[in-house]
Amino acid sequence: MSSTGADSNSLVLTDEVGSKGVITLNRPKALNAINLEMVRVIYDAMKRWENGKNLVIVKSVGEKAFCAGGDVRAITETNNVELARQFFSTEYGLNALIGAYRPTYIAFIDGITMGGGVGLSVHGKYRIATERTMFAMPETAIGLFPDVGGGYFLPRLEGKLGLYLGLTGYRLKGRDVHKAGVATHYVESKHLPALEQQLLATTSGTEVESVLDRFSEKKDAGVEFVLAKQMKQINECFGAPTVEGIFKNLAKDGSEWAQSTLKLLHKMSPTSLVVTQKQLELGGKMDLKTCLKMEYRLAVHHAMDSDFKEGVRAMLIDRDQKPRWNPPTLADVDPVRIENFFGPLPDGSELQFEDDAPKAAL
Repeated sequence: MSSTGADSNSLVLTDEVGSKGVITLNRPKALNAINLEMVRVIYDAMKRWENGKNLVIVKSVGEKAFCAGGDVRAITETNNVELARQFFSTEYGLNALIGAYRPTYIAFIDGITMGGGVGLSVHGKYRIATERTMFAMPETAIGLFPDVGGGYFLPRLEGKLGLYLGLTGYRLKGRDVHKAGVATHYVESKHLPALEQQLLATTSGTEVESVLDRFSEKKDAGVEFVLAKQMKQINECFGAPTVEGIFKNLAKDGSEWAQSTLKLLHKMSPTSLVVTQKQLELGGKMDLKTCLKMEYRLAVHHAMDSDFKEGVRAMLIDRDQKPRWNPPTLADVDPVRIENFFGPLPDGSELQFEDDAPKAAL
């Protein structure tokens, strides 16, 4: 195995094994949260391998987390919109690359997989969950929205499950990540080293499929999906065309599940809830790249003026769990402001991907 990353102190390790590549997130003390430097290293390695490798595995160091998200504290603490632009444009460029990657892309989502960690995995061909996997998109709790292509993949889950996960930040664990369709396979963590070795020895896509099938449990194995009994209610309550409608449906439902869901939603940024509902509605009809371009607009607008900074303060910095949302209630959310979040950026700089066709000169 030849290492093309720097030494073992690097935040990202990149290794080549013949026609295969292995990317390892190496920031366990920060739960492998990705910063701008890490995203750039991953992107550069993947571009370098794009035409010469036939399989790339992404995994992480430590047992706690695959990747707990993007380093949002760094973005909000500096209050630097330019840094936010750089981070989001680079991260979303990586998400798009994963979604269209020529080599077979396999993510071992062993441990916490949230936000940016979802973006590093969910758009790839295969995602391997383990008993330690904990998946969530908890952005509405920090005044953001489920980005990194959340607008693309969440509406494509069964029924209204994706909207429910995106609005509530509900945590799926272990086998349920597979049953929900977020992971493509479920493998016990103790078998991952052997799985990796066998994948690195494969010579074709068919062989990769058969190795994964051999190691993985069937989706209907074991206990029933954790939300199976609530799916009818989720589809009915979250089928409303507006967030206000969802709140009304939950109040009308009145069950213990509906009451606790309503209580949870009341803790989230009202603005984030409305943005997220619209994002998923639009994203369900978009391809991944178009969706990421929409999310880039949303992200930059949020870095300029939203509940994002206050949410990060309350949940991640001061940890007082008492965000002061502006506005504080759903009724006060201004529809014009929501439309502006989705509108063009003030300076006209939109997200561009490396392989976008150059604009013809006028």
